[in-house]
Amino acid sequence: MDKNSATKTQASSVAITDYFKQQSARVEQWLERLLPASNKAPVTIHEAMRYSIFAGGKRLRPALVIATGEVFDADEQALLPTACALEMIHTYSLIHDDLPAMDNDDLRRGRPTNHKVYGEAMAILAGDALLTQAFITLANLEGVSAETKVRVSAEVAQAAGTVNALIGGQVLDIQNEGRPVTAEELDAIHRAKTGALIRCCVRVGAMIGGASESELQLLTEYAEKSGLAFQIADDVLDATATSEELGKTAGKDEASQKATYVALYGIESARQRAEQLCQEAIEAVQKIGRETAQLEAIARFIVERKH
Repeated sequence: MDKNSATKTQASSVAITDYFKQQSARVEQWLERLLPASNKAPVTIHEAMRYSIFAGGKRLRPALVIATGEVFDADEQALLPTACALEMIHTYSLIHDDLPAMDNDDLRRGRPTNHKVYGEAMAILAGDALLTQAFITLANLEGVSAETKVRVSAEVAQAAGTVNALIGGQVLDIQNEGRPVTAEELDAIHRAKTGALIRCCVRVGAMIGGASESELQLLTEYAEKSGLAFQIADDVLDATATSEELGKTAGKDEASQKATYVALYGIESARQRAEQLCQEAIEAVQKIGRETAQLEAIARFIVERKH
């Protein structure tokens, strides 16, 4: 990388970091409004929900909803609650993923996992409650037509389900622990487990903004490639970063004999594939012919991030 390219990359990294901070602040204001208060009975479940949802993190998924919606000047009254609903679903998946019956992790976003603080039963219920609250939020969307509300809710439900979606991907991930997998099998796991929610974030942002079918198709390509790049980068970080840097237990994939891109390709080849997917994602979104600088910057961030 030449000096000018390095400077440009550093500048875009700073800009996208600021963007995440701005959107995170907006999302957290809405989450405060949308979630039951911590002193609302039954208190323990609401404390547990808030413990995980307000534990920090990049808020990448809601930022994708917002950044895509902004391309089409989407109404904030629909865009921000939808972004929050996707963050609720993502957080529920993390709470359940950390449970002893799943990945059995003690650390998430730099602090003890939900079940370590509230116990396994309450952690399961906190995840269930966040998933339910997401659909309560979508049912109450304002600023869009009834048709769009139904379309967005159906898109989110599909992404959270079992067919090429979040739960189905988790099932495949569990079933393939400790056995060699092909590149096609690995892609199938992560297009579902990680990629489905990322694809959904981009698509619902576009739907709320009234994107055309051709625009939605290009954004879907952008999202699918970005989602796969995200998982590859995650696998590389798990193998190379410390627990302090990650905010979760490093080296867990190898210890659990997970099917990963690092195990299949090696670190350098995995990095190269992530970078290639990032470039293809950017090329897809540029074909829309609108202002997509933030979406391009998010794709770059996905492969360049350090945690």
